[in-house]
Amino acid sequence: MDKLFYKDALNYHAQGRPGKLEVIPTKPYATQRDLSLAYTPGVADPCLAINKNPEDVYKYTAKGNLVAVISNGTAVLGLGDIGPEAGKPVMEGKGLLFKVFADIDVFDIEINEKDPHKFIEVVKAISPTFGGINLEDIKAPECFFIEEELKKQLDIPVMHDDQHGTAIITSAGLLNALEINGKKIEDLKIVVNGAGAAAVSCTKLYVKLGAKPENILMFDSRGVLNLSRTDLNDTKRLFARDVPNISLAEALKGADMFLGLSVAGVLKKDMLLAMAPNPIVFALANPVPEISYNDAMSTRDDIIMATGRSDFPNQINNVLGFPYIFRGALDVRASEINDEMKLAASRALAQLAKEPVPEEVNIAFNVNNLRFGREYIIPKPSDPRLIELVAPAVAKAAMETGVARKPIKSWDTYLEELRKRLKTNNPIKRQMKTRAKHNPKRVILADAEHYKMLKAAEIVLNEGIAEPILMGNVLKIKQIIQEHELELSGVEIIDPRSNEQNGRRKQYAEMLFQRRQRKGMTFNAARSYMMHRNYFAPMMLATGYADAMVTGLTRNYPDSIRPVLQVIDKSPGNNIVSGMYIVNGPDGPVFFADCTVNIDPSWEQLVEITLQTCRSVKDFKITPRVALVSYSSFGSSDGEVPQKQRKAVEYLHKHHPDLIVDGEIQANAALNPELLAENFSFSKLMGGPANVLIFPNLESANIAYKLMQELGKFEVIGPILNGLSEAVQVLQMGASVAEIVNMITIATIDAQTKQEKRNRDIR
Repeated sequence: MDKLFYKDALNYHAQGRPGKLEVIPTKPYATQRDLSLAYTPGVADPCLAINKNPEDVYKYTAKGNLVAVISNGTAVLGLGDIGPEAGKPVMEGKGLLFKVFADIDVFDIEINEKDPHKFIEVVKAISPTFGGINLEDIKAPECFFIEEELKKQLDIPVMHDDQHGTAIITSAGLLNALEINGKKIEDLKIVVNGAGAAAVSCTKLYVKLGAKPENILMFDSRGVLNLSRTDLNDTKRLFARDVPNISLAEALKGADMFLGLSVAGVLKKDMLLAMAPNPIVFALANPVPEISYNDAMSTRDDIIMATGRSDFPNQINNVLGFPYIFRGALDVRASEINDEMKLAASRALAQLAKEPVPEEVNIAFNVNNLRFGREYIIPKPSDPRLIELVAPAVAKAAMETGVARKPIKSWDTYLEELRKRLKTNNPIKRQMKTRAKHNPKRVILADAEHYKMLKAAEIVLNEGIAEPILMGNVLKIKQIIQEHELELSGVEIIDPRSNEQNGRRKQYAEMLFQRRQRKGMTFNAARSYMMHRNYFAPMMLATGYADAMVTGLTRNYPDSIRPVLQVIDKSPGNNIVSGMYIVNGPDGPVFFADCTVNIDPSWEQLVEITLQTCRSVKDFKITPRVALVSYSSFGSSDGEVPQKQRKAVEYLHKHHPDLIVDGEIQANAALNPELLAENFSFSKLMGGPANVLIFPNLESANIAYKLMQELGKFEVIGPILNGLSEAVQVLQMGASVAEIVNMITIATIDAQTKQEKRNRDIR
């Protein structure tokens, strides 16, 4: 899949607006008065205020939430000195992570200057723009000098993440590893393979934690750093020890810890066997570690191991650190990021790994109960509590060490502010994909004679979301694959019309006839229907050949869903099928139903639609807060629509008292807690906005979600079918590739949920 990943990586960066970042205004700009306030003449007033009191720059500008990601491109990832322009995608990516995980705005700055003194001059000159500076991908040893000088000359936080990020995360892992194996850090014999920026910073931080320098041996590409070497720079000389020219294998005899920031395969099995009992091995070469996880675990069962890879336990991932470290530093307006702040971040991460894990993290990693131990010493990047624990720990350390210029007065208020920031990091799509990847299903794509469907198939196959089964004319599908150089080799293609499917067509026709013979269908009609993919595909699903199906790309919704409803049973206890959309916005998802199936449901059907939707919402590990919306709020107007919404709510209150549901209610009151509290304090929705809206008819629901999609600039995922016994999802005709990928992901999760329920029923 390397070729596919290469192609998709280029497309990801190039399609639409090139790059990964844009600038978004945060103030109104629609009227001439808005523009006059934003620029001249209104802008003069904050300028004069800042001139009078320079600290007001934080009050009137974005400086306090703005970080510069700065590089000269001399050590970009594993690519080396590729220059500032070639390094720009990495800097933009770092900016994206800052925003997604901590709501920090970023300008990426690429500087065409290798002379460290001149580089420092440039950064110092532009520093008034920023609240903090993240140095990135600058080669050693210059990076050490550059960071130290900028920290001396600037009064804002400066951190070279390549050095300190890995140090902070591995220190957290080390603290927890020591708690597990019962060893003391001052007694630890440590061997470090690699002497670059990250290795040096890790070693320094371990010493701050209590490791003894005389117990640490460091190796570079030429061997052990010892006092007899004459080729060592000032930084490496700090770690030179009075030892002979021993090999890595000799150094590891009886060693308690191996830290690798070097090259793949350098740690051999016999070296690992020679280490002390309960060894700690952090093999962080990427993408191939110094020793593979499987080799290490098969060699010793007492090992505590971490790598840089996400497909094995204990991933050392810098995203666990830098967003939250800068968040805490910015929020107290720290003048620097000192060692105490870094150690506070490490200790907060270590503590978080010992706390009970939220269910959404368990689901994302397909485990029943992730818990502290040898395979979980470091939190997962998807843990929503990171910002609430790491940022405050860093902020407190800044205050305690006297570098905070704006101390936090109320920690409860600060935590609430952090939670609000998290809403910009809406995790539902990431959780969906992660969950799908851990148990991918066989998904029939019934419109595979179309490029968009095949491109979506390529993506879900590459990402491990699903195993696609392509349905359509084999020659046509292969031609499209060849024309667009799609990586779909080995994917099964089924043509319902081909002679190869004669046996299946006959079997499926007989089954359909048995189902529909008393509803006007003849056997000849059933046999002819089996030539059509929208009948053949659900029959394959009903007979267990596949786990899910997605259709509807090239036909309108009613024509696509009708064959499905004739072939697939409703799930037990359901009398109807309903459709739901996820309207995904910055404050989190809101679920709309029924938007696709029931034209004018009765109040009884509205009850069933509500219950179906709530079950689906709970599958996303979200507590449903349901509003049955209308043009009336609690009897303010009368009419058929408010009456049936009211009856449905009365039934739900009586028979499902634990469900947070109310209505009839106008949408603005349901979504605005302040408005609700002011006017309807008796409502069961008190305490937060509704996240499920049940509409009285198809007309209102369809209009609402399409308005949100086009005018509100929300991402709309769906329609998601609820109430069927099998995992079937029907696209809107002409859906985009991204929308198809979303629906294949939804279909996979739906199939997983149905399989889990069947397994429970059997038990």
